[in-house]
Amino acid sequence: ATKATCWIMNEKGEILLQKIAKQKKNNAGKWTRIGGHIKAGETPLDGVIREVREEIGIELKKENIRLLYIRAFEKPYKETGLHRYWSYNYFALVNYKIEEYVLQKEEVSEVKYMKIEEMEKMVETNNQDYAFVKWENINDVIAELKRQRAKIK
Repeated sequence: ATKATCWIMNEKGEILLQKIAKQKKNNAGKWTRIGGHIKAGETPLDGVIREVREEIGIELKKENIRLLYIRAFEKPYKETGLHRYWSYNYFALVNYKIEEYVLQKEEVSEVKYMKIEEMEKMVETNNQDYAFVKWENINDVIAELKRQRAKIK
């Protein structure tokens, strides 16, 4: 299995977070980045463009998306044993306002922009409303998001 996700940043350097719909199995009601599983025969880049379109209703252009990092995961599952997957994590700069996003209600209950420093605070306080606070690489991710923010003219 392969996942493709996207860190979306606005021109103020804030990160778009989505709140996962309550009825979802994983991370229900928690805030995280945009994305999901790619389909058979789909490239990770095409998959992330489709996921962004489906979940928040915007069209990202390939030339505006950068691959930030790829990670391999292994998670034990009771029913199926070990679940291995690749996670492709992209970055895109946008100039959308919150009210311009069109949410896929079965997947996303709301979206908001958050300063990277606020994200750091959530990690420091281990705020369980945010899915990313438990990631082992979150400090590297935050450092990378700050590098991307520094490039904004």
